[in-house]
Amino acid sequence: MKLLVIRFSALGDVAMTVPVIDSLARQYPDLSITMLSKGFVAPLFANMPQNVQFKGVNLNDYKGLAGLYRLYKELKREHFDAIADVHDVLRTKVLRFFFSLSGIKIAHIDKGRAEKKALCRAKGKQLVQLKTSFERYADAFQALGMPVKLQFHSVFGDQKGDTTLFEQLAKHTEQKRWIGIAPFATHKGKILPTTTTKEVINKLLEDNRNHIFLFGGGKQEIEQLQALAEGKPQVTVVAGKLKMAGELALMSHLDVMVSMDSANMHLASLVGTPVVSIWGATHPYAGFMGWGQSEDLAVQTDLDCRPCSIFGNKPCLRGDYACLNSITAQEITQKVKSLLPHEP
Repeated sequence: MKLLVIRFSALGDVAMTVPVIDSLARQYPDLSITMLSKGFVAPLFANMPQNVQFKGVNLNDYKGLAGLYRLYKELKREHFDAIADVHDVLRTKVLRFFFSLSGIKIAHIDKGRAEKKALCRAKGKQLVQLKTSFERYADAFQALGMPVKLQFHSVFGDQKGDTTLFEQLAKHTEQKRWIGIAPFATHKGKILPTTTTKEVINKLLEDNRNHIFLFGGGKQEIEQLQALAEGKPQVTVVAGKLKMAGELALMSHLDVMVSMDSANMHLASLVGTPVVSIWGATHPYAGFMGWGQSEDLAVQTDLDCRPCSIFGNKPCLRGDYACLNSITAQEITQKVKSLLPHEP
């Protein structure tokens, strides 16, 4: 049987498919799985079981209804028996409509939009743990007659990533304890104030056993990270210097990652690294906690207005972003230190 799984979207959302697809592939070894997504996420699937293949597409090449029909015609040549749409947006709805005309069995994710809206509304908020994205993805496969038990540790299995992929960044690192920090996110409601990040770094550098790696992306973030690292030999800026495969390999060797509710939280989770996650406008109850991560390691402020947004993209109702500004460096560093090896 040949299964096509569709998920475009942001890096973090695609990363959350990995534990589910890996588990599915191992539990159904005779199932041929093709993961369809944007090409740049291919490294996430590089170490999958042999019955998984990745197909990357540039969506700019398939614009509009005519473009999607052309993509459908290309995919149809591969004779899939079933389609799992784990994105459920207009583009994927159109694709699965075309496939439905061929009588192919199709299932799609239930994103729980109504319950997420209830979780984020200003009045009468229903603050309850919702299904995780991992569970929602698994439900789509169950609807196709393939129930899956989620069992996953790391994209590298029981091993760590290849050190040759990042050795140029770490070869002069003498410290024994490696800490990653990823203080940025796409939206303002999920970005730690720079002053807090700076204080976290300074507190962690009080112990000369610690070395800090700063993760991010894009010109503006890289400039800010370089400013944070300036004059600190125990701080290395990773952003812009490694490809995704190298970042994953490095993350697998970290003792702990500090990350906002962002893609880096998910990438570190996929390599089995514990994450001290920081939540502002968003909340773990929405179901986006990293794979295998504990809410006990989440740093968040208990406010009546939280969460106000699923993605952190809405303006602050209070106007002061207290959800982020009230988080202290001490709260973060205490959780980090609890995860570090204590040998001298």
